[in-house]
Amino acid sequence: MSEAPDPEVIELATRVFDLARQGETEALAAYVDAGVPANLTNDRGDTLLMLAAYHGHAASVAALAARGADPDRANDRGQTPLAGAVFKGEDAVVRVLLEHGADPSAGTPSAVDTARMFGKTELLELFGDG
Repeated sequence: MSEAPDPEVIELATRVFDLARQGETEALAAYVDAGVPANLTNDRGDTLLMLAAYHGHAASVAALAARGADPDRANDRGQTPLAGAVFKGEDAVVRVLLEHGADPSAGTPSAVDTARMFGKTELLELFGDG
Protein backbone atom coordinates (compact mmCIF):
# COMPACT_ATOMS: atom_id res chain seq x y z
CA MET A 1 0.00 0.00 0.00
CA SER A 2 1.48 3.34 -1.01
CA GLU A 3 1.50 6.34 1.23
CA ALA A 4 0.17 9.69 0.07
CA PRO A 5 2.99 12.15 -0.64
CA ASP A 6 3.76 14.62 2.11
CA PRO A 7 2.14 17.97 1.21
CA GLU A 8 5.27 19.81 2.37
CA VAL A 9 7.44 17.75 0.03
CA ILE A 10 5.05 18.47 -2.85
CA GLU A 11 5.14 22.19 -2.02
CA LEU A 12 8.96 22.18 -1.93
CA ALA A 13 9.20 20.32 -5.25
CA THR A 14 6.74 22.75 -6.84
CA ARG A 15 8.80 25.69 -5.58
CA VAL A 16 12.04 24.21 -6.97
CA PHE A 17 10.48 23.45 -10.38
CA ASP A 18 9.20 27.04 -10.50
CA LEU A 19 12.72 28.32 -9.75
CA ALA A 20 14.01 26.32 -12.73
CA ARG A 21 11.28 27.71 -15.02
CA GLN A 22 11.98 31.27 -13.85
CA GLY A 23 15.77 31.02 -14.04
CA GLU A 24 16.35 31.80 -10.38
CA THR A 25 19.87 30.36 -10.53
CA GLU A 26 21.15 31.23 -7.06
CA ALA A 27 18.09 29.91 -5.23
CA LEU A 28 17.93 26.81 -7.44
CA ALA A 29 21.62 26.04 -6.85
CA ALA A 30 21.17 26.54 -3.11
CA TYR A 31 18.35 23.98 -3.01
CA VAL A 32 20.43 21.44 -4.94
CA ASP A 33 23.43 22.16 -2.70
CA ALA A 34 21.16 21.55 0.30
CA GLY A 35 20.11 18.12 -0.96
CA VAL A 36 17.42 18.44 -3.62
CA PRO A 37 18.37 15.89 -6.30
CA ALA A 38 19.94 17.53 -9.35
CA ASN A 39 17.93 15.12 -11.54
CA LEU A 40 14.59 15.62 -9.78
CA THR A 41 11.72 15.03 -12.20
CA ASN A 42 8.11 16.14 -12.27
CA ASP A 43 5.09 14.03 -13.19
CA ARG A 44 5.98 14.29 -16.91
CA GLY A 45 9.60 13.27 -16.42
CA ASP A 46 10.90 16.80 -16.94
CA THR A 47 14.05 17.47 -14.91
CA LEU A 48 14.99 20.79 -13.41
CA LEU A 49 17.58 21.10 -16.18
CA MET A 50 14.94 20.41 -18.86
CA LEU A 51 12.70 23.17 -17.51
CA ALA A 52 15.55 25.66 -17.20
CA ALA A 53 16.72 24.81 -20.74
CA TYR A 54 13.25 25.01 -22.28
CA HIS A 55 12.67 28.42 -20.69
CA GLY A 56 16.01 29.79 -21.89
CA HIS A 57 17.96 30.09 -18.64
CA ALA A 58 21.55 29.30 -19.62
CA ALA A 59 22.99 30.22 -16.20
CA SER A 60 20.58 27.89 -14.44
CA VAL A 61 21.38 25.11 -16.91
CA ALA A 62 25.10 25.59 -16.25
CA ALA A 63 24.60 25.59 -12.47
CA LEU A 64 22.52 22.42 -12.57
CA ALA A 65 24.89 20.62 -14.92
CA ALA A 66 27.82 21.59 -12.68
CA ARG A 67 25.93 19.96 -9.80
CA GLY A 68 25.43 16.66 -11.60
CA ALA A 69 22.23 17.14 -13.59
CA ASP A 70 22.24 14.81 -16.60
CA PRO A 71 22.17 16.91 -19.81
CA ASP A 72 20.83 13.94 -21.80
CA ARG A 73 18.05 12.81 -19.47
CA ALA A 74 14.92 12.53 -21.59
CA ASN A 75 11.44 13.21 -20.29
CA ASP A 76 8.53 10.77 -20.58
CA ARG A 77 8.04 11.80 -24.22
CA GLY A 78 11.67 11.06 -25.14
CA GLN A 79 12.63 14.73 -25.39
CA THR A 80 16.03 15.93 -24.16
CA PRO A 81 16.96 19.37 -22.84
CA LEU A 82 19.14 19.97 -25.92
CA ALA A 83 16.33 19.19 -28.36
CA GLY A 84 14.01 21.44 -26.34
CA ALA A 85 16.52 24.30 -26.47
CA VAL A 86 16.90 23.85 -30.24
CA PHE A 87 13.11 23.85 -30.66
CA LYS A 88 12.76 27.04 -28.60
CA GLY A 89 15.67 28.79 -30.36
CA GLU A 90 17.68 29.10 -27.16
CA ASP A 91 21.17 29.15 -28.69
CA ALA A 92 22.94 30.17 -25.46
CA VAL A 93 21.37 27.18 -23.70
CA VAL A 94 22.38 24.91 -26.60
CA ARG A 95 26.00 25.99 -26.16
CA VAL A 96 25.96 25.48 -22.39
CA LEU A 97 24.46 22.00 -22.79
CA LEU A 98 27.11 21.07 -25.35
CA GLU A 99 29.83 22.36 -23.00
CA HIS A 100 28.44 19.97 -20.38
CA GLY A 101 28.50 16.96 -22.69
CA ALA A 102 24.97 16.86 -24.11
CA ASP A 103 24.63 14.44 -27.02
CA PRO A 104 22.96 16.04 -30.07
CA SER A 105 21.84 12.56 -31.21
CA ALA A 106 20.06 11.64 -27.96
CA GLY A 107 16.28 11.64 -27.61
CA THR A 108 13.30 11.48 -29.92
CA PRO A 109 13.37 13.64 -31.85
CA SER A 110 17.05 14.37 -31.27
CA ALA A 111 18.53 17.87 -31.31
CA VAL A 112 19.99 17.03 -34.74
CA ASP A 113 16.54 15.99 -36.02
CA THR A 114 14.99 19.12 -34.53
CA ALA A 115 17.62 21.39 -36.10
CA ARG A 116 17.04 19.71 -39.48
CA MET A 117 13.27 20.03 -39.12
CA PHE A 118 13.56 23.80 -38.56
CA GLY A 119 16.40 24.44 -41.02
CA LYS A 120 18.85 25.52 -38.34
CA THR A 121 22.00 24.88 -40.37
CA GLU A 122 24.25 26.80 -37.97
CA LEU A 123 23.28 24.38 -35.19
CA LEU A 124 23.79 21.37 -37.45
CA GLU A 125 27.32 22.66 -38.09
CA LEU A 126 27.82 23.13 -34.35
CA PHE A 127 26.68 19.53 -33.81
CA GLY A 128 29.14 18.35 -36.46
CA ASP A 129 26.29 17.26 -38.68
CA GLY A 130 26.16 20.13 -41.12
